[in-house]
Amino acid sequence: MPTISRFFGILIQMYYNDHNPPHFHIQYGEFQATIGIVDFALLTGTLPPKVLGMVVEWASIHQSELLTNWNLASKNSPLLPVLPLT
Repeated sequence: MPTISRFFGILIQMYYNDHNPPHFHIQYGEFQATIGIVDFALLTGTLPPKVLGMVVEWASIHQSELLTNWNLASKNSPLLPVLPLT
């Protein structure tokens, strides 16, 4: 699973040919979750509240890039890196 961004110990990843709705995966220590790209809803898993807030803030800034990567992943094309939250 390609990592498209990393910041503050948070890994943002996407699978190739993943199921709908469009989403991305987060790994933070022992925590794992998925978040929807369209509505930023927590779809699966758990994250500490502060980490969830940072991820949603980052995703809202980079929503169009996330959707581009989702479309690339659906075609098995290389994914583009996304700038981290600073």
